[in-house]
Amino acid sequence: MDILKAAIDWAKAELFSTPFFILFGVAFMMASLGFWQLGKTDIAKAYIIPTLIAGALLTIIGLGLFFTNKARIAQFETAYKADPTAFVASEIERAEATLQEYKTIVFTAIPVMIVACALVLYFVGSPIWRASMITTMAMLVVILLIDGTAQARIAEYHQQLLLARQAIDK
Repeated sequence: MDILKAAIDWAKAELFSTPFFILFGVAFMMASLGFWQLGKTDIAKAYIIPTLIAGALLTIIGLGLFFTNKARIAQFETAYKADPTAFVASEIERAEATLQEYKTIVFTAIPVMIVACALVLYFVGSPIWRASMITTMAMLVVILLIDGTAQARIAEYHQQLLLARQAIDK
């Protein structure tokens, strides 16, 4: 098994999925533009700023992840050629930390935030609060969808790293 190829394949898969953050971000910003141009009711006007902010945040997340993973591909090859054992060890450590972050943030904190937004939505009737909570829930669902697949990819990559470490230790 070529762990360098597995690492590069994982990073390329991340490069494929992170533009979805940008795509959803642009969709949110387009929705904001639509609410600004066509919104006649108070609730429609209240969506302008929340959807613009959510769109900007998703776009920033997507761009940040894209450029980070793009740079990582070249770093993988350099690190692997310098010391394959250290490369595998550092990647195992990074993958484990990332998996723990997914468990804590994506699969615990984000669902709690969605529930909190739903509770605020239930108890508050102001158009800006309603629009903000609905937009926040939509943005968090997008993050859950994209990061759910990313978590599965890094879990598989982590398993490949563990097998590579066993092969190196033999």
